[in-house]
Amino acid sequence: MSCIEGRTQPFSSAAVLTGHSFRIRTVRCAAIRRLTLLIDDDGLGFCAGVQDAGADPFCERRSDRRFSVCRQILGGCFRFESTSEALLDLVEAAYAGLPPHQLMMGTPEFRIELRLLPRQLSPSAAEPPPMRVQSGAGLLCGVMDASNYVVLAPEQRRALVVASEDMLSHRYHLRYELIEFAVFTLATRGLGLVPLHGACVGREGRGILLLGASGSGKSTLALHSLLQGLDFLAEDAVFVQPESMLATGVANYLHVQADALCLIDDDATRRWINQAPIIRRRSGVEKFEADLRLGHGRLAAAPLELVGAVFVSAQSADDPDVLLSVIPPDEIAARLSADQAYASGQPGWHRFEQRMMQQGVHLLRRGRHPRDSANALRQLLD
Repeated sequence: MSCIEGRTQPFSSAAVLTGHSFRIRTVRCAAIRRLTLLIDDDGLGFCAGVQDAGADPFCERRSDRRFSVCRQILGGCFRFESTSEALLDLVEAAYAGLPPHQLMMGTPEFRIELRLLPRQLSPSAAEPPPMRVQSGAGLLCGVMDASNYVVLAPEQRRALVVASEDMLSHRYHLRYELIEFAVFTLATRGLGLVPLHGACVGREGRGILLLGASGSGKSTLALHSLLQGLDFLAEDAVFVQPESMLATGVANYLHVQADALCLIDDDATRRWINQAPIIRRRSGVEKFEADLRLGHGRLAAAPLELVGAVFVSAQSADDPDVLLSVIPPDEIAARLSADQAYASGQPGWHRFEQRMMQQGVHLLRRGRHPRDSANALRQLLD
């Protein structure tokens, strides 16, 4: 059974794909959640509490009620398994209704097991501790504390995500720092992708990569590009296949600060964002987390072929009618490496860097209004 055919979801969804337009309306279903019940499997079992810790110290005994959700993400087929519907609800909140991007002829399968542990005795009242990462023996680990961590085996395309019941009150951190961490890392290693901190928009299958420091305005530019009719690929993380320069991402949420609302002319769009939940980043910055799958603009229906990149600058242009300037070819490699410290050390970076130098990179300064910057991107896509 293919990943798309085999997926089941606890939502009632209606999606229409027309050309490059992908719109989805998602309505939570109050009826029984239609998840696949796994009767027999060779994976690890799950337990919320161990009645006899001496007999089963590693929680290896299989549960007879495990559920599975399958989603096609970043060109891979991800199967999430758990006994906890609360954890699978978070998976669906993150990945249901996304366009099923495909990067190669086959669609490799990845498996992520999610385990919910009992509430901690002394939970942190404010926010979870920061993630610490480590590697060894072919494993990658991200650890918040003894009850909240991720263990990944990239060569086996498998991961174990463990979370305590306390983390269910920190849904953003649980989804973003544990579940998404596992998905992104497995996809990067398993599909040979270059992971970039940036955004991407495009048109007719062609994409522009948006780079720049945090706070430079990438999210605001991505939003106004969406409002100006460009296809939206990703806002915070872009994954590139270096040989083909095909870019993919997860177009689920857009994160916008409150002061950006005054720059939005459309009343419906302002209401959509203003009614979205507010998340708080580790830096302390608070942003609206607006769901892009509710029909505001077009999501890229397939991976976009990158035709260039721009560094988004917070500096205003000297001439508001000339926002783009070419970065000299001999400066591109240094600029890219400085902006992408993690990606520049990954396999495939050198080839990605070469292709970017061939295609050209621009600097984009601010104009009178973000729509002017979005229109400047259109010039690069023509």
